[in-house]
Amino acid sequence: MNLCELMKSRYNKSLANCTNEEIYYTLLEIIQNMSEEKHLTKIDEKKKLYYISAEFLIGKLLSNNLINLGIYDEIKQELESNGKNICDIEELEPEPSLGNGGLGRLAACFLDSIATLGLNGDGIGINYHYGLFRQKFESNLQSEYPNDWIEEKGWLKKTDKCYTINFKDISVKSRLYDINVTGYNNRTNKLHLFDIESIDDSIITNGIHFDKTDIKKNLTLFLYPDDSDESGRLLRIYQQYFMVSSGARFILDECEQRGCNLYDLPDYAVIQINDTHPTMVIPELIRLLTERGIEMDSAIDIVRRTCAYTNHTILAEALEKWPIDYLKKVVPQLVPIIEILDNKVRRKFENDNVYIIDKNDRVHMAHIDIHYTFSVNGVASLHTDILKEIELAQFYNIYPNKFNNKTNGITFRRWLLHSNRELAEFITSLIGNGYKKDASELLKLKEFSNNESILNKLLEIKYNNKKKLKNFILKKQNIEINENSIFDIQIKRLHEYKRQQMNALYVIHKYLEIKKGNIPDTPITIIFGAKAAPAYVIAKDIIHLILCLQELINNDDKVNPYLKVIMVENYNVTNAEHLIPACDISEQISLASKEASGTGNMKFMLNGAVTLGTEDGANVEIHQLVGDENIYIFGDSSKTVVNRYKLGNYSPMDYYNKYKNIKEAVDFITGKELLSIGIKENLERLKNELLNKDWFMTFPDFNNYIETKERAFKDYRNRKEWAKKMLINISNSGYFSSDRTILNYNNDIWKLKNNL
Repeated sequence: MNLCELMKSRYNKSLANCTNEEIYYTLLEIIQNMSEEKHLTKIDEKKKLYYISAEFLIGKLLSNNLINLGIYDEIKQELESNGKNICDIEELEPEPSLGNGGLGRLAACFLDSIATLGLNGDGIGINYHYGLFRQKFESNLQSEYPNDWIEEKGWLKKTDKCYTINFKDISVKSRLYDINVTGYNNRTNKLHLFDIESIDDSIITNGIHFDKTDIKKNLTLFLYPDDSDESGRLLRIYQQYFMVSSGARFILDECEQRGCNLYDLPDYAVIQINDTHPTMVIPELIRLLTERGIEMDSAIDIVRRTCAYTNHTILAEALEKWPIDYLKKVVPQLVPIIEILDNKVRRKFENDNVYIIDKNDRVHMAHIDIHYTFSVNGVASLHTDILKEIELAQFYNIYPNKFNNKTNGITFRRWLLHSNRELAEFITSLIGNGYKKDASELLKLKEFSNNESILNKLLEIKYNNKKKLKNFILKKQNIEINENSIFDIQIKRLHEYKRQQMNALYVIHKYLEIKKGNIPDTPITIIFGAKAAPAYVIAKDIIHLILCLQELINNDDKVNPYLKVIMVENYNVTNAEHLIPACDISEQISLASKEASGTGNMKFMLNGAVTLGTEDGANVEIHQLVGDENIYIFGDSSKTVVNRYKLGNYSPMDYYNKYKNIKEAVDFITGKELLSIGIKENLERLKNELLNKDWFMTFPDFNNYIETKERAFKDYRNRKEWAKKMLINISNSGYFSSDRTILNYNNDIWKLKNNL
């Protein structure tokens, strides 16, 4: 490919004289054409996967697609030889706002790996116009604004495929839009996104507020609309049904085109339900099959053999439960089917805890998934064990053969080849290219664990990435950080169980220690990145606390040479691609037994960060792989935590009264220094939450957290030994490739033909 010639023929000027916009749109067209050529369904591909998810956090696609098509280096060099920088071209691309956190990022990684492994599988979701929201910090508070990402020329391609979707009182026209998903040196699949053309963004006022009752105008505006009132909860049901009804019709149409007679649907389709948001696809498929002449019991059996369910949570509140009256208001056509499904369960079992409709007339979506799919999987070994032994034990006793584990994974192409090219090139020079397809080959790096020159090179690459992050943050937020400090990073959705509040209390503790004259040997930069759901008051209060600490400490010349705090605004995939390669210590500090898996922990590990974490989620498997000396584990075990919940005997006030440093840190939240910066109402509410509830048990782990974190900081000073920890983490990270995860899904659940 000769980009110079193409630009000359298109714009009648040299590549050097073309604008970055002209280059960007030309590259976009090149990628679209090349990827479309790889979208070839094989004749023998009878069965197809449909991965249905409320979120697909795909990130920017330009460079990722260039890498997967094998032309990144060629394009980059041609641009450089003409005075152009591919990074400047990338800056022009908006990040698709189709997801929020780990659930959506995992779905994106899975689509990449499905295509990379040559499997016939597409994603199905919603084309949100403004995503979750664009986060801005104003007066040390999170503010939410629409995140406009859709361009006239972009990755999104409008199709002619349309459906009429009927709700109780209205009907909407659903239209399909596609984004190509090109695997690494392999095929192109599709991400199918459904939208409505009656959408009207003029109804948005005051940030992200809008009339939640005007469904024809708001249906695909936002991901996870505020559900703090009934109209918001009903809107979520409208969205979910819109997604699954459009998707179910599309699936049946495609299968019939391939020769399916609907009775043999499980031979043509497998539908992976990603968390409970798409659960209504089960009763909707049953409804559509009966509409097409199939008897009810047969339809139920067909759907049960077609659908599989992934559980992503241990949090009871995250397992959706909708009042049946809500379903009657939105999708009354599904209610008789859900009642039939519930009656079948009631006739078979006498345990109220496994019924679909409970005594309060709430429909448990996860219960539909478990009873009426053929596979139920967790996403990390500990998570799956907790599901089987505690949270879903009553179902495991009924269906022991349905339950299985599929530990999450990440796409190494994006999180190493794209995000950390210097490290990727160094690894390639040591062990060759094989790891790009088979991540287990990273184990070959272990043989260099005592090679001083290689360890020094790892430290040099990390230092270079820290300088890049320093420049990025300076440009983005006008805050200067020290590249010679320890970069301690916690980036993930803001939720109390992830315990950003514990990290913030550590910041207070460290600030007070420095004020007392206890100066750290190495300066420390603590970086946060997170969005809080708009209606999640305490999560927003935690952000307020962090931002107040940022202002206080960064303006204190006696403290900021040794400690700095940064909260990155509008945390997203693009920001993560700067933060992760620069990280020294990866904060994975969720309360043991509460994080299903995590995938940020895997991305940090791959890029040479060392984990500081609890024995929770995939941290357990990271610990097993790298050994005690290459990870920093602290905190109570999941068994201790589960037992404490069971007994109900945890009192945060006991810890507050017993430990001087806990009292000192908590009292500081409403002390004069922070009250001079922050808002009294927010800070007092957060303090009261910690003292009177602390549902995710910050205090019992706090002192062990301080002790372990300080040990990690001390160990960091021995640069050779730290570099060895980095190398051991990188070399063992291959297990967490999403290619491995998808192979496991395919071998155990989907059973598609692999066209590698």
